Amino acid sequence: MEDYGKVPPRMSKELVERELGAIGMMIARLADVDIFPWLESKKNPTANEVYRAATIVADRLCGAIANPIIRNAQEKRQLATIRRWLEGRGYTFIPAGGKLRAAAMKPGQFAFHLNVPVNLNENRQINIPVDAAIMPTKAGPRELPFLVEAKSAGDFTNVNKRRKEEAIKITQLRRTYGKDVRYVLFLCGYFDSGYLGYEAAEGIDWVWEHRIDDLTEFGL
Repeated sequence: MEDYGKVPPRMSKELVERELGAIGMMIARLADVDIFPWLESKKNPTANEVYRAATIVADRLCGAIANPIIRNAQEKRQLATIRRWLEGRGYTFIPAGGKLRAAAMKPGQFAFHLNVPVNLNENRQINIPVDAAIMPTKAGPRELPFLVEAKSAGDFTNVNKRRKEEAIKITQLRRTYGKDVRYVLFLCGYFDSGYLGYEAAEGIDWVWEHRIDDLTEFGL
């Protein structure tokens, strides 16, 4: 329907009406009456009300489409910054692909978008993605790489909604590899005290992008 403006041609008229009615009921249930006041007043909307509602919806739609694009571009830039910093200190980049394993990394190597296996329970294991895995040049045998999560935010609105993502990851990593797992956030943008305090309470440290040299404090 969204792509072609048509209903499935093989559906019966009764089924189409029933399904469209269900969709309409759900939309009406979720609709914000502050944006669409005529739904509550049961009156025909004025031209100004329609224009205002359309403007708000268009703005939110643009944000929903643009924000992931911006975040992906920011992540690429952040990882490029990390790569320049590491290569300037003699580290070697290795493509992660699908075959590289964290346990197989050698001292002085780093990779991006690496999958690290973690145990959910005794019978189930999954892979969790990390943005950067760095094996310090002085790493000992069987040592897990230093893990970095690149995070950027253009405002304070969404960061607190996403803060649990890192808490879940560090919990799974510690459950599998022990409490000495090293996992930090590489931050750029708007992260307030509420977000930082939450991460600190979970034992997660962070490095600001404009202070990337602070990575040396972690032995890199």
